[in-house]
Amino acid sequence: MHERKRIKAALLGLGTVGGGVYKLAERQKNEMEQKAGAELEIAKILVRDKEKVREGVRTELLTDNWTEILEDPQIEIVIEVMGGIEPAKTRILEALRAGKHVVTANKDLVAEYGRELLDAAESTGADFLFEAAVAGGIPIIRPLKQCLAANEIGEITGIVNGTTNYILTKMYEDGMDFDEALAKATELGYAEADPTADIEGYDAGRKVAIMASIAFRSRVVFSDVYTEGITKISARDILYAKEFGCVIKLVGRARNTRGGIEAAVYPMMIPEDHPLASVRDSFNAVFLHGDAVDDVMFYGRGAGEFPTASAVMGDVIDVMRDIRYNCTGRISCTCYRDTPVKPFAEAENQFVLRMKVENRPGVLASIAGVLGAHQVSISKVVQKIITDGAAELVIVTDAVKEMAFGNALEDLKELEITREIGNVIREY
Repeated sequence: MHERKRIKAALLGLGTVGGGVYKLAERQKNEMEQKAGAELEIAKILVRDKEKVREGVRTELLTDNWTEILEDPQIEIVIEVMGGIEPAKTRILEALRAGKHVVTANKDLVAEYGRELLDAAESTGADFLFEAAVAGGIPIIRPLKQCLAANEIGEITGIVNGTTNYILTKMYEDGMDFDEALAKATELGYAEADPTADIEGYDAGRKVAIMASIAFRSRVVFSDVYTEGITKISARDILYAKEFGCVIKLVGRARNTRGGIEAAVYPMMIPEDHPLASVRDSFNAVFLHGDAVDDVMFYGRGAGEFPTASAVMGDVIDVMRDIRYNCTGRISCTCYRDTPVKPFAEAENQFVLRMKVENRPGVLASIAGVLGAHQVSISKVVQKIITDGAAELVIVTDAVKEMAFGNALEDLKELEITREIGNVIREY
């Protein structure tokens, strides 16, 4: 039997997630010894303004002095929920090099500097865990690293941004336009005052980089991920999605192909009978295919105070168990391969092209000629008559390389019969 022990931790940040972590740690206090083999004490909380009154938090725990935490040998775990790159990166590296274990929810940092942070942890035998960096309360990092470790993962596709999923749900179900749905998301607190990272796909892109790195055991960073947001999605696109028996979702997608890893974020038409199509509002889901497990989907709350705190505290409990059994650092960097990341222009996708053209004979032949010249095969055409002598065409292609379709699109824009390219959406 192990002797009774208390493990001390420091919390860096006391915002929404930090507050949730502190509350959850307090809520679990009486059972922590049974769950983790030791009691947990939040000994210090690093904040910008320690004079600010924070309800439910003892003032003696607050500090604005990082050195006070770093140089305290009794503090074994550092929980970073500050966000951003700096000073979070420097503090995490300093903590790891001092032999402290680190739990973080910082997707920006892990997506860009994961290898450096994991190398620092490995050098001292420390734990560095980041379950909360992807999909909030949904477990995905640990399943990929442990439960599914015997699989070769071929593809991972996820709805990993609650803000955009809420917006697209409102557009699809309630007939809202993009601006109205964004305003509603902001009102409910799903969208930040500056929603750029969400609606342009950057937030999801960082999560894709992390998931792809772990799923395919090869380093993928944010700059490797092609990102396209939802700002161009219109009511017309929603209408055609319904007509085709699909929903539109912003997905993060990574595929391990013979030519290398494909990693991207973009709006996609998904058939209504696919499990991801039923993921509504601010919920997230990750769908993956493994050679042994086949298809698996993880679903739940992707953000928020307690869902994210749940993932953070799960990691903290894991670290505590490792400390008690002297087995810290057992799962470090799993990117032992050097698989190239394929240029996105070489990726193959199916496309749905909406365009407005002159309503006269020979138009379809002209368009088919341009597409055919670029080896783009048409699988379906829908034509709607619009006023003012113009017709709206929706053309669905077979799978084709991004570069070939992009070149064809440029040539279509130059045709005399083309009045407007409405939008291009990929199809699952």
